[in-house]
Amino acid sequence: MKDRELSIVVPVYNEEESIPELLEWIFRVVDANEIYTEILMVDDGSTDKSWSIIKEYARKDSRVIGLKFNRNYGKSAALQTGFDHANGEVIVTMDADMQDSPDEIPDLIRMISDLDLHIVSGWKKKRHDPISKTIPSKLFNWVTRKVSGIKLHDFNCGLKAYSNEVVKNINVYGEMHRYIPLIAKWNGYNRIGEKVVEHRARKYGSTKYGFKRFVTGFLDLLSVTFVSRFKQNPMHFFGVFGSLSFIGGFLITIWIIGEKLYRQYHHMARRDVVDQPLFFLALVALIVGMQLFLAGFIAEMMIQVNQKKSDYLISEKTTD
Repeated sequence: MKDRELSIVVPVYNEEESIPELLEWIFRVVDANEIYTEILMVDDGSTDKSWSIIKEYARKDSRVIGLKFNRNYGKSAALQTGFDHANGEVIVTMDADMQDSPDEIPDLIRMISDLDLHIVSGWKKKRHDPISKTIPSKLFNWVTRKVSGIKLHDFNCGLKAYSNEVVKNINVYGEMHRYIPLIAKWNGYNRIGEKVVEHRARKYGSTKYGFKRFVTGFLDLLSVTFVSRFKQNPMHFFGVFGSLSFIGGFLITIWIIGEKLYRQYHHMARRDVVDQPLFFLALVALIVGMQLFLAGFIAEMMIQVNQKKSDYLISEKTTD
């Protein structure tokens, strides 16, 4: 039974300067709107005084709950941990660097409840970032929209709101936090909305993200798309490509054998099979095809062994 109206999950990594100001701002907003709130501050292995500040606020105000990692695991791990401990009907995520405005929280909650949405994603329409960051971000978001079919302008925005049901039934790992809407969609939570939010210039510290994020982001997109689509039936992927490769190699083999027999029967000049490049192409295609097919078969067996009843979510149940 969820006992709070709102849970705010804030990943923290070396943000000692911004934490007090951020928490005081959140307190003002939730108090003014009378929102029963818990604030989960997840310290992702900070090396500054962030954890000491979080503990101090937790002692003064029971609404603040601190969770500390023994080392830096990344934003996805911090969000997943926050989701696991969240008790609110609505869960809002935001960054600790003061670039997300807590003033947006009441409207995000209303969109989740009044519009019956699973997710509301923030859209930083006007950004306070250098062009070296905004141009790759636009390209990244365009590709993600095309691949995922989710019409969001800003997948990277840390300010998002979720219904409790969503965060309790998805798993965020690696660097997949950018793709939570896609992960949710593939788990059946496809009512996804968007809200233009304020993007504030960074007041303290420096950004934790560089160009590497955009390079790895595309690899993560391929990964989450593949896993989401084929995790229950990997043979549909490996089997199809394996079969195509094997059939291609088999047909080339038949062609080589047939051509040699034809030339031999008509006493025409002919080369040894191993002297023909097509022979090696056919051999590689046959081997790759068998390997892909076996990979799909083994993956299917692993799913059957590890399948749990809880893997299939029942969203509603009629009374007996």
